[in-house]
Amino acid sequence: MNQNDDARILSEVFGTLTFAGEALRRHLPGDVYEMLQQTLQRGVPPDPWIASTVATAMKAWALEHGATHYTHWFQPLTGSTAEKHDAFLSPSENGAIEVFSADQLTQGEPDASSFPSGGIRETFEARGYTAWDATSPAFIFKTPDSATLCVPTAFVSWTGEALDKKTPLLRSIQSVSEQARRILRIFGTDEGVSQVITTLGCEQEYFLIERDFYDRREDLRLCGRTLIGAAAPKGHQLDDHYFGAIPERVMAFMTEVERRLYELGVPIKTRHNEVAPGQYEIAPVFENANVATDHQMLTMQILRTVAEHHGFVCLLHEKPFAGVNGSGKHNNWSLSTDTGVNLLDPRDEAHTNMQFLVFLTAVIRAVDLHADLLRASIATAGNDHRLGANEAPPAIISVYLGDMLSDILDQLERGQARSTKKGGQLNLGALTLPQIPRHSGDRNRTSPFAFTGNRFEFRAAGSSASIAWPNTVLNTIVAESFDYLASELEKTAGKNPSPARLETAVKALLKKVVKQHRRIVFDGDNYSEEWQREAQRRGLPILSTAADALPVLKTRKSQALFKRYGVLNKRELEARAEVYLEKYNTIIGIEARTLVSMLKREVLPAAVRFQTELAGAVTATEGAGLDNADTRTQLEYLLELSAALRKAIHAVEMVECSDRALSRSAAEAQELADPEKQARHVRDKLLPAMEKARGIADTLEQLIPDDLWPLPRYSEMLFVK
Repeated sequence: MNQNDDARILSEVFGTLTFAGEALRRHLPGDVYEMLQQTLQRGVPPDPWIASTVATAMKAWALEHGATHYTHWFQPLTGSTAEKHDAFLSPSENGAIEVFSADQLTQGEPDASSFPSGGIRETFEARGYTAWDATSPAFIFKTPDSATLCVPTAFVSWTGEALDKKTPLLRSIQSVSEQARRILRIFGTDEGVSQVITTLGCEQEYFLIERDFYDRREDLRLCGRTLIGAAAPKGHQLDDHYFGAIPERVMAFMTEVERRLYELGVPIKTRHNEVAPGQYEIAPVFENANVATDHQMLTMQILRTVAEHHGFVCLLHEKPFAGVNGSGKHNNWSLSTDTGVNLLDPRDEAHTNMQFLVFLTAVIRAVDLHADLLRASIATAGNDHRLGANEAPPAIISVYLGDMLSDILDQLERGQARSTKKGGQLNLGALTLPQIPRHSGDRNRTSPFAFTGNRFEFRAAGSSASIAWPNTVLNTIVAESFDYLASELEKTAGKNPSPARLETAVKALLKKVVKQHRRIVFDGDNYSEEWQREAQRRGLPILSTAADALPVLKTRKSQALFKRYGVLNKRELEARAEVYLEKYNTIIGIEARTLVSMLKREVLPAAVRFQTELAGAVTATEGAGLDNADTRTQLEYLLELSAALRKAIHAVEMVECSDRALSRSAAEAQELADPEKQARHVRDKLLPAMEKARGIADTLEQLIPDDLWPLPRYSEMLFVK
């Protein structure tokens, strides 16, 4: 079979398990099909009367694919997806029939009492509603023994407040579209544009390890990362894994993942080895942000599911192994009209493209004004281990523009942009090699928020997280900035200005915005100590941990922003702050208890067994009248480490944030009832205690021989065979 045959077959497979494209056309009447297409492509609200026809057609299509059940597929604040399956089968007078009505399509009622709500509802209040999201195609999720129709939905409380990540994302998409269209109207480029689409393409990094190693490590099973583990003699120092030949077993895994995702309409484009041994990446092309978010959740699910078929476990944690490259989820974000124009494309003469410069400076302003909020959007316990290490960007938010755009900003700050830097050609020196065009600026892999040609790459998002929340925040802060620039231009130039008047108003506004917000732009090495000092001098927020960043969600500034653009009301935003803080505390509490369990049940017993061996060797050797000072010294050192480890274990137990901590004073217990104060307690006391205990355990691991050490080592787990 040649390559063209493979491409033809994959194109035939693509989207076969989604109720979109040809499936819609084949099962729906023409008028209903056109109405639904208007919703999918132009954001037009679906007409209620079509729900019955769509439900009947969707059921017929699902039954063709062997589906027996349907579910409303939603994204609660747990950060994962949720589903409750109901059978199509329903009793009738003549036996049973398959039923799927308009009501069953458009609204569901899962029990909401056990999902995190951050105080929006009491735990005894069980009612919650799911509502059909017609802008994201329904799909069939298959297992070897079942097929289920999944209908993407929003999830809200009985009082109508968002209990999920999709609802505020959809609100933010609508808001940024409304404000962007105001700018287009000012420039007279809004003809035929019904909406501005937020587009995303999210790279997903992950690790693969052997299933046997995973099963033998309690930390991986319960926490998704190793809580102890000495560094392997070889990690990623040689950079030989990055973009290297993909191992055959991994290639088989990737191929199955891609085939499954193609069936679900996920446009996967890229696969490769990442920096660390055992680390890989998968990436799609750009899609509508809402669909891209749903597809990203499916991608994580398929990665984990398919790994089992190949004897692997897929680790999505941001830092499963200390000392090697962590895993992120680079969030490539852009804006396009529904007529196909990328609003962040500078084109050849960027300095003359005033509309682009307005959109560009608006994003710069948004990131500068709300850098703390953007940092909070990616704040998790797992991401704290990754940010600032190896290839991950630091926790200080800044914007990278590159030589061309930074030069234009310099010109704008002086009053007027007159030229655009060109990249020219690269002469590779060998006559047999072609001259290739060079971009006008390099890329900066240390920047958390980098312009990369026609989009911004928000590189700080963590690999295990849903991208819905950071994009909700990004859309909202950008909507505010678009609103500001549009309002300023409307005041100075009018809503339908002449070209000359518009140019004068734009130049003045760009100069003002650049001067006020240039401080957020940094094109240098974000890892350097000099940048840490420079960022502090510039007054940029330095929020090193999730415990520092998450309280930003509680500020009046944040509450006013989300309320103004109808994305989250005060109660909904406060709920998210509570949920994310409690999750941070809970995760580290679980890690602390798991660490103590492993140290007590596995590491200390291994140390005692080795002590026994050494003591026997010392006794036998000295009993024979031979000098054995070195072995005695080793035994004494081992005893010291064991004693230190027992003390460190006790310290972790004493500060561990859980209801089981009996030694806590009444005053301390009352203080730690506040999730924000508890997070600071976790950051300042529990994590340092855990790190100290880990350091001792890792030292013991390097001393204890293989036949006595009970856990798979890094040198085994990181290298796929």
